[in-house]
Amino acid sequence: MSEITLILEKIERGESDAPGQLLPLVYQELRQLAAAKMARESAPHTLQPTALVHEAWLRLGGDRQCGWQNRRHFFGAAAEAMRQILIEKARRRNALRHGGGQQRIDASAIDFTAAAADDERVLAVSEALERLAALDPDKAELVKLRYYVGLTIEEVAAAMDISAPTAKRWWTFARAWLAREVQR
Repeated sequence: MSEITLILEKIERGESDAPGQLLPLVYQELRQLAAAKMARESAPHTLQPTALVHEAWLRLGGDRQCGWQNRRHFFGAAAEAMRQILIEKARRRNALRHGGGQQRIDASAIDFTAAAADDERVLAVSEALERLAALDPDKAELVKLRYYVGLTIEEVAAAMDISAPTAKRWWTFARAWLAREVQR
């Protein structure tokens, strides 16, 4: 049993010092996952991976962590928190009162119009993911762990307690399903 799982069990039992022990253990892993996610985003972000981790940590309860059933439960919640943060940032950038619909022109890179399309893509993927979650919550959770947290197939399989081949099949299905839904 991993050290993270042991601390999550302590949190579940209500031990007051356990939440303080959790962040140092998961921080670097969450930071690497956030950095990987941010690197895959082509939209210009003012949010840095460290800030994404901190915002996600606060949404998860900060030092007042709720009872996590296991590592999968914790990282699934972290993935969902990161997803929601990125979606909210995209919506704010597109909001009319914040200049949504207007294009910024960068003198050094005139072809800068991809940012709006990326925000639209983030929102379209989010809506499609919500529809997938209604049909198949496990596959939606896998997508969140892969797309928003940046876990590998093997890491997702371990976190979800499924085999790597099953995770790969689910990922293949979910990507095809989401691609079809986003194109609609």
